[in-house]
Amino acid sequence: MAKAIAVTETQTTPQWRQQPERFWNFLKEVRSELHKVVTPSRKEVQSTTTVVIITVFLFAGYFWVVDSIFNRIIQTLIAWLTH
Repeated sequence: MAKAIAVTETQTTPQWRQQPERFWNFLKEVRSELHKVVTPSRKEVQSTTTVVIITVFLFAGYFWVVDSIFNRIIQTLIAWLTH
């Protein structure tokens, strides 16, 4: 909220003069956000990788079943319409 008030107060200065200050504020905010970043442990990475691999195989199986069903329906429909 204080930034919003500060921005409205500085509207009297030309916008091109605000650019360096805005840039440095942006870099300060980026640095503060980077300090919040936590590197996951090896165990966390392994568990999430396992979940992703299992999910990929489940979806692959699901789409294979659905594709097979639609393939059979379309082939049956084509055979029925051509005879």
